[in-house]
Amino acid sequence: MEVLRIVIQIVFIILCIALTVLVLMQEGKSAGLGAISGAAETYWGKNKGRSMEGKLVKITKYLAIGFMLLTVILNLNVF
Repeated sequence: MEVLRIVIQIVFIILCIALTVLVLMQEGKSAGLGAISGAAETYWGKNKGRSMEGKLVKITKYLAIGFMLLTVILNLNVF
């Protein structure tokens, strides 16, 4: 059981590093101020979910869910 706990901890550390990098790669909310002047009607404004920024947001959500699940699993005293 101790080996499983070590493996989960290693996965947890890798997930934490990946989550930190993904959050830092995302644009800030101030980058979207072009919407005031109507720049949101561009191709990238309409297809935000298909762009690189949209993919980063989706991946971040999944990694955050994994982070929370692994945190709960590691705090259970089953191992």
